[in-house]
Amino acid sequence: MSTLKLEVIAFDLESCIIAQQSGANRIELCDNPADGGTTPSYGTIKAAIAMTTIDLFIMIRPRGGDFLYSEEEFETMKEDVKICKELGCDGVVVGMLTIEGDVDVKRMSALVNLAYPMSVTFHRAFDRSNDPFKALEDIIEMGCERILTSGQQPTASKGSDLLNALIKKADNRIIIMPGSGIRSDNISEIAKTTKAIEFHSSARVTLVSKMEFNNPSLESLLNRIILDGEEVQKLRKKLDEI
Repeated sequence: MSTLKLEVIAFDLESCIIAQQSGANRIELCDNPADGGTTPSYGTIKAAIAMTTIDLFIMIRPRGGDFLYSEEEFETMKEDVKICKELGCDGVVVGMLTIEGDVDVKRMSALVNLAYPMSVTFHRAFDRSNDPFKALEDIIEMGCERILTSGQQPTASKGSDLLNALIKKADNRIIIMPGSGIRSDNISEIAKTTKAIEFHSSARVTLVSKMEFNNPSLESLLNRIILDGEEVQKLRKKLDEI
């Protein structure tokens, strides 16, 4: 089997099981796909730990929107990190910026220290930073283990040149993990172009509600996002072939 690692997003417990059964190395557990992922509930985290054995990383993000957080939100994030550590999670995924677009080094360092010995991934807030190479050094200095990034472009394919430059600059001091728009039909090319060793995919599909009754007065459909097990298997296969 390839040493290249695959991380996938799970927005519910069913997706956690699919991730494990389909060959993923790690789960990023989130809530609220419409907001790009927020912190899941205590009960969801606890259940996910009980039903999986692969690495489980928890999104620490109190709301959607930007990554400029109030003191109250920061306190909430600290409490969520504590809970994840108490429950025995393998890692957390978090990112904070200043109003100028720098990495919020002071408060991020506090979260990294609080999280120890859990692993910390700095998420795609990195792609909103004003200087990716300065941000890289700041994140390395604070002790994060990896950065999830699309190379400051909408997708990892479009950002592959910067991703490659970041990997070279990192020089094995931190893992640069490409994410956004990674699918089985492009992961091989992204791996070749970037020289990355870990990859992140949502591999999502819309699951139609099984409800037999749907109130005709309400226009919205109660469908949901779920992990596509077949796509995860294809992603794993592509990485194993490299």
